[in-house]
Amino acid sequence: MRDIVFYLHMHQPKRVRPYTIFDIGERHDYFASYDEKTDNRAIFNKVAHKSYHPMIALLKRLVDEVPNFSVNLSLSGVFLEQCEEYDPALLNELKTLIATGKVELAAETYFHSLAFFYSQFEFEKQVKMHEEVLDKHFGVKPTIFRNTELAYNNDLGRWVEEAGYKAVLTEGWDPVLNWRSSHYLYSPMNTTKTALFLKDYRLSDDLAFRFSSREWSEWPLTAEKYRGWIDALPEEEKLINLFMDFETFGEHQWADTGIFDFIDGFFRTWCSSGNRAATFTEALATHRIHEAVDMPATVTWADNERDLSAWVGNAMQKEAVHALYGLEDSVLRTGDDELIHDWRLLQTSDSLYYLSTKWFDDGNVHAYFSPYSSPYDGFLCYLNAIRDVRYRVFEHGERRLTDHG
Repeated sequence: MRDIVFYLHMHQPKRVRPYTIFDIGERHDYFASYDEKTDNRAIFNKVAHKSYHPMIALLKRLVDEVPNFSVNLSLSGVFLEQCEEYDPALLNELKTLIATGKVELAAETYFHSLAFFYSQFEFEKQVKMHEEVLDKHFGVKPTIFRNTELAYNNDLGRWVEEAGYKAVLTEGWDPVLNWRSSHYLYSPMNTTKTALFLKDYRLSDDLAFRFSSREWSEWPLTAEKYRGWIDALPEEEKLINLFMDFETFGEHQWADTGIFDFIDGFFRTWCSSGNRAATFTEALATHRIHEAVDMPATVTWADNERDLSAWVGNAMQKEAVHALYGLEDSVLRTGDDELIHDWRLLQTSDSLYYLSTKWFDDGNVHAYFSPYSSPYDGFLCYLNAIRDVRYRVFEHGERRLTDHG
């Protein structure tokens, strides 16, 4: 018997509109609808129609009809806010799916941020906020942790254990694993109670990126072929971690590619053959930890380098992220809930991703997701919003002086 841990991440950012220097001090509506590329409501509803609703319906059929099928999800707080605001029916569908008991939720940062690398206080605050929103909507306390973009290093592994989580997720990247396989359970360095789930990036990316590419030598990918690849693995490799964005299904790979039928057919045959699609907790109870994996440098699941360069690899990104986190103390001291929330929404890592200037295949991916005509236009909009946050902080200081004058 083999286990597939099928994990999907649900997240949609709040995109910064074309926010100009003339808006600073006049309008604080960084995320307001402006055009079709930055209209957050329209984008969310489009993705919900193409991906969220049909994939949730498929997962519900599988958990109801296939005894050995379970699925793992993570839902960013920003995603859940938009569910409440734009599509409450979607939130109810998620509640129904999760209530089956065959879905495990992972914890993360509420705002899908890189706060771990810039502010321990802010990182822990966002993790706490995320735990609270999962309890509010689903009555769940997660025991598994995933950092934004699966960004992981040894320091995070130690933090995860100290925080009491049973396991953490990251990329099973060859330069880190060397000769080892991602098809085992590992542990972070210098921990004693925490497990490390490593994504099989080849099998995962076959679905997430290559499935519909007619230039791919394996196109068209059938459930039988995919199953054959897994069956051909060494007998002792019993754990296959398939991690990808939820939007893979219906948005990145459109319905007419056959992606929904593929998932339905593959998991029905997989689970009917004595195998299992397991939750993280089920896998932890079944598989022993193989050994520790040393990751002193940060690994992510993005781009060819699998590091943080997609978000902080150029001068614009570095300037933006340091300007943003440099405002932390002064923003929090204002006690202004709306300002603090806006500042945290600006931490969503997608805003930095849109500023990437990486080219070739990675650049094409960045351009696909970006709402801006160029990274430079995105930088101006984003930095203007940060400048307005600074202006609002200054206003609070001026009011306090006036109140006490």
